[in-house]
Amino acid sequence: MAAQNNAPLPDGLEIAGYRIVKKIASGGFSIVYLAYDTEGVAVAIKEYLPSSLALRQEGELVPAVSKAHLPVFRIGLKCFFEEGRALARISHPNVVSVLNFFRAHETVYMVMAYESGHSLQEHIQRQRSKGVKVGELFIRTIFTQAVKGLREVHANKLLHLDLKPANIYLRTDGTPMLLDFGAARQTINTDMPTLTPMYTPGFAPPELYAKTGMGPWTDIYSIGASMFACMVGSPPQPADQRKLEDKMAGHFEKLEGQYSPELVQLVRWCLQIDPLERPQSLFALQKVLQAKPPAAAPAEPPAPTMMDKLRGLVGRLGGGGSNAARAKAGPDTLV
Repeated sequence: MAAQNNAPLPDGLEIAGYRIVKKIASGGFSIVYLAYDTEGVAVAIKEYLPSSLALRQEGELVPAVSKAHLPVFRIGLKCFFEEGRALARISHPNVVSVLNFFRAHETVYMVMAYESGHSLQEHIQRQRSKGVKVGELFIRTIFTQAVKGLREVHANKLLHLDLKPANIYLRTDGTPMLLDFGAARQTINTDMPTLTPMYTPGFAPPELYAKTGMGPWTDIYSIGASMFACMVGSPPQPADQRKLEDKMAGHFEKLEGQYSPELVQLVRWCLQIDPLERPQSLFALQKVLQAKPPAAAPAEPPAPTMMDKLRGLVGRLGGGGSNAARAKAGPDTLV
């Protein structure tokens, strides 16, 4: 995502009944602030401010948009507003809760519930820094819940289109929440000109590059890429490079033995270049994630001890015919 070079709103500013505390995140599409409502409840406020279209100088509130950029800026504004309205209808524990949205300073703001925690990306980085891989049970648990949230998003005729570990937020109790629907667009009943979807290399399927043929399978590719990032510590090879020379087979081979064959195969399935070869529904994905992984193979039998060897010698000397010899050899001797 491009950097956000616009000046943020000043700390302490009162806007639509909210008091801005500080900027907490920014990108090429928006700026996010920590704020408090009139009852002192913390919220996150996301401001539509694409840095490629609008410019706001320090000390100003209203961004400047050139005449040439105004039509696209307004289309994006309408998409952002419609997105906020659509997300406000979704009430699911694994999807960020949109509480309000309003217009001010010639742009649009989305008010979301603020919760303490950290992103899945931060969790991956912490584990890698300790030399610990992200466990299979954790991956299955987190992504089962994330998929449930995404099913609700798709049921409301929305696609996310920018799923990645940085946009999966882990609350302090460990439950995941899908964040940053800045790339989400209405997928049905749209008669407006479309904006170019944003995407993150490695997590984006080829149809996002082509800007055609998007559907639930598009987000499924990104879910697979996010699981891969948990397992490897870095995103998969970007889809545009894979179409020229696919090097993913070698990465999957290295995962064998570290994770169950079922989980590795699921990630392979999600990361198919051809959309028709991926899971066609989130339900199919969820079913595999919730399946109990097979028990680990039994360990190799331990090497025989000196006592085992003596017992075997006694057994052979006794010829196996004496009950006394059997008793002497002990209850664990094979006779």
